[in-house]
Amino acid sequence: MSKWIIKAIVQKVISVMPYSHKINFLFQKYITRGVILSDEYFFDRLGHGSVHQNAISKFHKEKEVEVSLELGTGWYPVVPISMFLFGVKKIYTTDISCLIDKEKVITTIERFISAHQNGELAKYINAEEAKINKLKEVLSRSRELDFETILKEVNITYLNADARKLSFPDSAFDFIHSNNTLEHIYEEILIPILKEFKRVLKPGGVMSHFIDMSDHFAHADKSITIYNYLKYSPNEWKRIDNDVQPQNRMRIDQYKKVYSDLGIIINVEDSRPGNIDELKSVKLDAQFASMLLAEVAKSHTYLVSIN
Repeated sequence: MSKWIIKAIVQKVISVMPYSHKINFLFQKYITRGVILSDEYFFDRLGHGSVHQNAISKFHKEKEVEVSLELGTGWYPVVPISMFLFGVKKIYTTDISCLIDKEKVITTIERFISAHQNGELAKYINAEEAKINKLKEVLSRSRELDFETILKEVNITYLNADARKLSFPDSAFDFIHSNNTLEHIYEEILIPILKEFKRVLKPGGVMSHFIDMSDHFAHADKSITIYNYLKYSPNEWKRIDNDVQPQNRMRIDQYKKVYSDLGIIINVEDSRPGNIDELKSVKLDAQFASMLLAEVAKSHTYLVSIN
């Protein structure tokens, strides 16, 4: 049996259990080793943070932001801490499921300090020494501080909340961003989230979103292509998909239509073309076979919108 099928079955079972996200973390930590703060993940997220900062510098009228919001905190707050180093004064990060904890925050701060000391951080962030020293000072006191206080020390507030109904007034944020999160949100939920983002984003504010449209099961199982999940009908995929790491399977044209229907202008679209020959090796379900192959093949995209 293929590794991806085993993972799908296990995560499907986990998704109906109490404390499913905590159990999934243990499964991925000790079995698939997919939630370790690896160099690959850390520097990938640093790269995202750097691109977000470039978007702020290029498109935000003030060239810097006071208040930012991240959708999808995940296991490790790499990008929120990047925002602190960039100089953002108030940083909010939200998740519908609480995946983060004190130990993961400490681990992340340790990685930033290590990356600064070996010179790797400077390739992504031109951080002021005072902010690096702040990270060191927080780390030195971290065992005596609680989770919320550690984050507060670096201007971060964590929200375990439904992003469709944010407890913020209109025009509260200068910048809203996410990092390979939107693909885990079903379209009927994504639409009200983006509508809410439009409400809380200031006029002239910027949204910056990375989206990974590849089959995430292929990340750990090279026996399948990144398009494997496109061969299943909606009902078949519903039986395979799970609630701990759902995948909506949306293609770039579907995201663009959601944006258009909500009146959100896409100022930058940077998509990877993918591999059409690899896509042709998969017998696509009718809903994808009816689309332009070149658009279906696009595997990752980065979208920037100015409100």
